[in-house]
Amino acid sequence: MHVDVMEKLTILTDAAKYDAACTSSGAQRGHKAGHIGNTSSSTAGCCHTFSGDGRCVTLLKVLMTNCCVFDCKYCVNRCSNDTRRAVFSPEELAELTIQFYRRNYIEGLFLSSGVLVSPDYTTERMIRCLDLLRNHYRFNGYIHAKAIPGTSPELVTRLGLLADRLSVNIELPSEQGLTTLAPNKTRKSIFRPMGLIQSALRENKEELVKYRHTPRFAPAGQSTQMIIGATPDSDRHILSLTQSLYDKYSLKRVFYSAYVPVVENTLLPALDTKPPLLREHRLYQADWLLRFYGFRAEELLDEDDPNFNPLVDPKCSWALKHPEFFPVEVNTASREELLRVPGVGMISARRILYARRARRLEHEDLRKMGIVMKRAQYFITCKGKILDGLKLQQDSILRNLIAAERAALPGAELEQMSLFQQAG
Repeated sequence: MHVDVMEKLTILTDAAKYDAACTSSGAQRGHKAGHIGNTSSSTAGCCHTFSGDGRCVTLLKVLMTNCCVFDCKYCVNRCSNDTRRAVFSPEELAELTIQFYRRNYIEGLFLSSGVLVSPDYTTERMIRCLDLLRNHYRFNGYIHAKAIPGTSPELVTRLGLLADRLSVNIELPSEQGLTTLAPNKTRKSIFRPMGLIQSALRENKEELVKYRHTPRFAPAGQSTQMIIGATPDSDRHILSLTQSLYDKYSLKRVFYSAYVPVVENTLLPALDTKPPLLREHRLYQADWLLRFYGFRAEELLDEDDPNFNPLVDPKCSWALKHPEFFPVEVNTASREELLRVPGVGMISARRILYARRARRLEHEDLRKMGIVMKRAQYFITCKGKILDGLKLQQDSILRNLIAAERAALPGAELEQMSLFQQAG
C-alpha cells in the first residue's frame, strides 16, 4: 500500500467523523457463489458499534474527498476553511476497501464525500467506486452511501442499485438555517432526492413481487441527519420535522448530531460552548417514542412547552403532564396503554401481556420481569392498589424521577444535567 494512499486515508477518515448517520442496517445479503462478504442483521453495523448478538462490528467510514465547492459555515470541509485536502480515485478507494475487508478490519463501507466540481461529478465517482466493489471485486457486504443534494435523479437511482442504504443529510432543521449557514443548499435540493429514493423503493418493492431477480434498490432504506444546536430551532420544530419525514418518506432513522464547534464563525454559537449532548440524548429518546411507542410529535411538545425538560426523559415528562391517563392497571391495560407507562418498554409490555394470562400480577412480579419500577411505580396499579407507602404528590414524583435519571445517565450528560439544575 502506497504511503500517499495512507495519508489520504488519514485525512479523509478524520473528515468523515462528524457524520452520525451510520448504524446497523438490518439489510440481508446472504452468501453468494463467486462473491466475497455478506450482509445480515447480525453482521452489518457502523464503525465501532455492536450488532444484535453483542459483537463489535465496523465499517470503513470515509469520504471520497474533503474538497468541496460548498461553503457550509458549520462544516470543517467547507471551501473557505484552511484544511488539508485529499481526493481518492475510485480505483484507490475500492482497492483499499477490499484489502481492509480481506484483512478482517471491516465488514462494510460507509461512503460520503465533499462536493468536488459538482454533485453529479462527485456522485459519478462514488458510483464508479461502488461498481468496482460490486462487479470487479465481487464484494457482497454492506455499503451505505450518501446521496448529495442536487444530484441528478438517474445518478441517485444508479447509486441506490449499488448500495444497501442511502441517506441525504438535512443538516439544519429550518429553511432559514440553511439560508444562513449553508447557502449552497436548499430544502428543495435535499427533499427532492429523498422523494426520489422513496418512490424508487416503492417501485422496486412492487417489481420484486412480480420478478424474482429484479435488482434490489437500497434494501436497507434511507436515513438522514440533523445538526442540533447550530441554530435556534426548538425541539418542537425538530421533532415535528422528524415526524413528517417518517410519515412522508418512510425513513428508517433520523439521526441527531450535537453541534461541535469545529470552525470559527460569527454566525455559529461560541467556540467555548459545549456540544449539547443532553439535548441530543432527549431527542433520540423522543424519536424512539415516535417510531416504536405510538406517540406523535404534537403529543410530546406544544407551543407552551417547545423544548424538552432536560431533567427527565420525554416519556416521564409526558406522563407528568397527563395525570388523567394514570394510574394504569397492569392486569387489564392494553398493550398501547402499557407502552405509555414510564419504565415499561416493548419487551416488558409483552411479558406483562403473556404473564397475566396465567394469573393476576403483583408489584413484585413486575420487578422480576425487568420493569423499571423506579419510574413505573408512580403510574400503575396492581389489582387496583398502588405500591405500599408510595407518595403520589407531583413534586415528590418529579424529584424521585430526576434522581433516578441522574443515576442512569452517562458522565457527560450527567455533567450537563448538573449545569441545567444550577441554572434553574
